[in-house]
Amino acid sequence: MTDLSRATGADVRAACRAGTLATPTPGLALGYVQANLVVVPKEFAFDFLLFCQRNPKPCPLLDVTEPGDPEPKAVAPGADLRTDLPAYRVWRDGQLVDEPTDVRRLWRDDLVAFVIGCSFTFENALLEARLPVRHIEQGLNVPMYTTTRPCRPAGRFSGPVVVSMRPMTPEQAVAATRVCARFPRAHGVPVHFGDPAALGIPDLGRPDFGDAVETRPGEMPVFWACGVTPQAAMMRAQLPIAITHKPGHMFLTDLRDADLEGE
Repeated sequence: MTDLSRATGADVRAACRAGTLATPTPGLALGYVQANLVVVPKEFAFDFLLFCQRNPKPCPLLDVTEPGDPEPKAVAPGADLRTDLPAYRVWRDGQLVDEPTDVRRLWRDDLVAFVIGCSFTFENALLEARLPVRHIEQGLNVPMYTTTRPCRPAGRFSGPVVVSMRPMTPEQAVAATRVCARFPRAHGVPVHFGDPAALGIPDLGRPDFGDAVETRPGEMPVFWACGVTPQAAMMRAQLPIAITHKPGHMFLTDLRDADLEGE
């Protein structure tokens, strides 16, 4: 496969659409905004919109499509959310039933797509600041954990906050906080430093999503709110159908990281 680290968001989407990319997207198209995806029937779209507004840290909205329209016109004109991600998850009645690489056969005229900011966006800025991003260094997916912190509920949607983790020294964590404060629509600053038990996480070596990464002497875990949070809400909402990205397999937009700075 062509090196996609220096590709554009459109290049990554084209690879997904062609079926040549089905792997996690950390480190791809550096400098382009990556995003989470949630698709729900129109009858539940307002409740989910309200859920995002009440929980802006894990669910910072970038775009919402018209019912039945798979094109996210605000963030990637011409893209197709049915084909342009490496992998998806399909939920029925709160149960994960499939992880396809194309959801065209499932698409309906009443489906509304939500494009949500992702922490992969600020990782390029962390790398430019010479701060460690261990999962990229190790060629892994970011580790993600379900916490005991509740989201604010909205209609049928409720559940715990999910977090991503990057190990750093205390000094690096302070510097990373300054960097990530520039990106509030990509989850912004960390939500917790240090003891994972304070978030109800029993074992860093067993992430709920993604891959475990190495924590080195002198480092502590640093946790950010994560856009996988809606997938926990999907399990509780038990919608007849919902579609999300597979954790770590994000949608690449045409926005540049700088477009989200300070918003």
